[in-house]
Amino acid sequence: MKIKYLLLLVGVCLFVDANAQTKTKKKKPVTADIAPSTDLPRPKLVIGIVVDQMRWDYLYRFYSRYGNTGFKRLLNEGFSCENTNIDYIPTVTAAGHTAIYTGSVPALHGIAGNDFIIQATGKSMYCTDDTTVQTVGAPASKTGQMSPRNLLTTTVTDELRLATNFKSKVIGIALKDRGGILPAGHTANAAYWFDDKSGNWISSTYYMKELPQWVKDFNDQKLPETYLKLDWNTLYPIDTYTQSTADNNSYEGAFKGADSPTFPVKTSAMYKGNLGLIRSVPYGNTFTLDLAISAINFEQLGTRDATDFLAVSLSSTDYVGHQFGINAVEIEDTYLRLDRDLGSFLTFLDAKIGKDKYTVFLTADHGAAHNPGFLKDQNIPAGVWDDAVSLKDINAYLLDKYKIDGLVLSFNNYQVNLNYSIINYLRLNEDEVKKDCIAFLQKLPYVAYAVDMQKIQTTNIPEELRTRIINGYNIEHSGVIQIILKPGWFTGHGTNDKGPTGTTHGTWNPYDAHIPLVFMGWGINHGTTTKETHMTDIAPTISSLLHIQAPNGSIGHAVSEVLK
Repeated sequence: MKIKYLLLLVGVCLFVDANAQTKTKKKKPVTADIAPSTDLPRPKLVIGIVVDQMRWDYLYRFYSRYGNTGFKRLLNEGFSCENTNIDYIPTVTAAGHTAIYTGSVPALHGIAGNDFIIQATGKSMYCTDDTTVQTVGAPASKTGQMSPRNLLTTTVTDELRLATNFKSKVIGIALKDRGGILPAGHTANAAYWFDDKSGNWISSTYYMKELPQWVKDFNDQKLPETYLKLDWNTLYPIDTYTQSTADNNSYEGAFKGADSPTFPVKTSAMYKGNLGLIRSVPYGNTFTLDLAISAINFEQLGTRDATDFLAVSLSSTDYVGHQFGINAVEIEDTYLRLDRDLGSFLTFLDAKIGKDKYTVFLTADHGAAHNPGFLKDQNIPAGVWDDAVSLKDINAYLLDKYKIDGLVLSFNNYQVNLNYSIINYLRLNEDEVKKDCIAFLQKLPYVAYAVDMQKIQTTNIPEELRTRIINGYNIEHSGVIQIILKPGWFTGHGTNDKGPTGTTHGTWNPYDAHIPLVFMGWGINHGTTTKETHMTDIAPTISSLLHIQAPNGSIGHAVSEVLK
């Protein structure tokens, strides 16, 4: 009997022990024997492409003529934010490039225009001017006395450098100094821009003491001459272009020395002593991407142990647009050629970095309007504001009351910039001067609103305009009154004997503020959204992709639909 109970007890103990071991095994983490990964999920390379003056509708205006490897590939493989707008005014190059990479607005980042007036002194300041640095790459030139020191916030490129303890490389490239410098940020390894006189890519002592050997070798190829010797003719037979009936119209500006604004453009005979001509033809974009490819190759971008960032701005689209306007064979051909160049660049990235290892985004710093003469001929209200005449007139108006001339310095950036040296010296009432300026401006038939920046909350204007004015107003760098012209009205056009030529930009209207925004590559979903997005959303979206902090002045929001 005792043996029977003993066997039963042993059996129970064995059952309990086995059950306990089973429960212990279930609790054991399945990853206990796997070492945690130290690799953050990031692409090897981020490439930001800003197409200067690219209207959103250019994605589709010439869509049927695009190949499958450029714009169409971005749309077909990437994610397009179809309703992206600039959320401030003025819509100009420097402010646009800065907003894209800071996620911020002029009120915070300080780049209130390409040029702006320091309100405390009345002196004009170019956005990237820096007399404390010297030119590198063209010693006899002052075009390299540039840096990002006027930029008050960080950029997404700065934040990447900070997040990786400066292991990431950041390089900015653009024909325009502001297009290369401002996106690259304060901590960039390098920024390069074009010097017209020498034909060289140059930099400044802010970044380096001398150009890297690969840049010197690139300059030694004399590619501007090579491209300009080719002349500029249409890529395809001209009668196949959607704008072919518009060639040689009165709305286009001719090249200096040319009889008419028509193809072919004999750049081979025009460039002697003017290598800056490369800016105003599509070859300028090709030339820029040539340098971008060399930078990737020789700086080993995207092939190292940290995520790198290449910020490229394609400036020639802006020069061509300003000269010829929207309805021109020249602008159509420029975008068809750019489509081909983008296709080649993306194919290069596939081979060099790997198709699934890089992320690219394409956007614009601003758009452009139809030529006002063209609009008027189509019975659409439009016109050109002669701001020089208005400046004379307003100062004469104020002279009559205050007995002193020159109270208004300029209408730069569609803003009234007051002469504070006179106002303070004479102890004039600034509010009264502003009221008089507003009264004068509101009587002009093409002015929709003239708004006191510091009293905007009590001004009766649409909320959308109020927000954009507030976002664009930097107390140190902006004028005190914002001028809002009626739709279709601009200042700053070229002219011929028949009226205004080309196009321009700078206003809040959709033709200036609605921009393309397409992401493609590592970490990016495929699709589109028509929800409202903003230029300031780009930097926080890229920051989320890279798992880094957004720039320190960012007011944008990550577009979650874009990211996997």
